[in-house]
Amino acid sequence: MKNKIILSICMSVLFISFSFSQDKTLPSVKVKDLKNKMINIQSVENDGNPIVISFWATWCKPCKKELNTIAEVYEDWQDDTGVKLIAISIDDSRSASKVKPYVNASGWEYDIYIDSNRELSRAMGVSTVPHTFLLDGNGIIVWEHKGYIDGDEDELLEQIEHISK
Repeated sequence: MKNKIILSICMSVLFISFSFSQDKTLPSVKVKDLKNKMINIQSVENDGNPIVISFWATWCKPCKKELNTIAEVYEDWQDDTGVKLIAISIDDSRSASKVKPYVNASGWEYDIYIDSNRELSRAMGVSTVPHTFLLDGNGIIVWEHKGYIDGDEDELLEQIEHISK
C-alpha cells in the first residue's frame, strides 16, 4: 500500500512537471484574411520578434477601444521592439461583413484575420473577448490577458519589452 501511494505521488509529480514543461504554441488552424485567403495561423512569423495576437469582434466595445488605443502607439512599439500585432475577429457569418469596413475606417496597420467558425479561438481557449496573447520570438505563448480597461496596453508593452531584450 505504501509503495502504491509513493508511486502515485511520483507519477503525479512527473505528469505535472511534464505538462508545465511543454511549450504552448499556436495550433494548426486556418483563418481567413480580409481578401478571403485562407492562412494557417502557425505560419505567421516576425523574424524572431514578438507577436501579439488579439481576439476581438466588431460588436465588442472594449475590443475596439483596446485595438484603437494600441493603433495610436503601434508604430512606436514596432520601432522600439519589432512587435507585430495580429487582430483576429471572431465575428460570425452574420457580422463578418462588418470587419473589413471597420478596419479600413479605423486605419489599423495590423494583420487582420477572421475566425468566424471560432475554430482557432476554441483551440486557444478563448471564451470571451478581448483576449490577448503574446508570443516570443520563437512562437511560444508567454503571456495572455483577458478583457480590457484603460491602461492594459501599458502592461502589454511592458511584457513585450521584457521579451524583446
